Amino acid sequence: MGDRLRLAVGIMGNAASMLLYAAPILTFSRVIRKRSTEEFSCIPYTIALLNCFLYTWYGLPVVSNGWENVPVVTINGLGILLELSFVFIYFCFAPANAKKKVAVLTTSVILGFCVIALLSVFAFHDHSHRKILVGSIGLIASVAMYGSPLVVVKQVIQTKSVEFMPFYLSLFSFLASSLWMTYGLLSHDLFLASPNLVGSPLGIFQLLLYCKYRKNGFMEEGLKRDAAKGWRKSEATDVEKPKEQLHAASAQ
Repeated sequence: MGDRLRLAVGIMGNAASMLLYAAPILTFSRVIRKRSTEEFSCIPYTIALLNCFLYTWYGLPVVSNGWENVPVVTINGLGILLELSFVFIYFCFAPANAKKKVAVLTTSVILGFCVIALLSVFAFHDHSHRKILVGSIGLIASVAMYGSPLVVVKQVIQTKSVEFMPFYLSLFSFLASSLWMTYGLLSHDLFLASPNLVGSPLGIFQLLLYCKYRKNGFMEEGLKRDAAKGWRKSEATDVEKPKEQLHAASAQ
């Protein structure tokens, strides 16, 4: 019964994490459409990439005992592909100074993971010590990933707008962290449960912040639409004026 419940929670955690990793698709469709990264930050995606690398490695039989953490491997393996895609798109449309930042961060993440993976294989020869090493670093990366949307919190509070703090990223972050916290507790694995004990409250905080300032975001969007309509209307009026003058001249 316990194993079945753990597996069920793991499957639900997979579904929530898939939605979390896929949530930025809406953001990046906007980036591609506008051909600009605007005020969006690349930090959440590079940290999420590191988290996926570490927990994919953690779940593999090299670190874990056999295939006891299959759900962890499947979802984080998919997360690697998605996060790499997002980082690549961000790099393509970022300004020159931001491109350097993305390149440095991504390279550091990949090299850092390679060092950790090699160290865990060659410095330790049993699963328990490998889990301690990879799990401890993964714990820090997970807390950073769940807290990374807080990078824009200062901007949200100053501008009183949630335009650059995606709602679905915060929602699915809360759902995923809550489910993986339950999975970790059922598995008696503190390295899976601990970071989510932090991630779940952070997700709640982000959702509360969004609820507080979301109306301002909608008002700003409305003002932008009204301004665009006003511009188009004035443009149409400017086009009509020469026509009226031409008709008046011909009548004379």
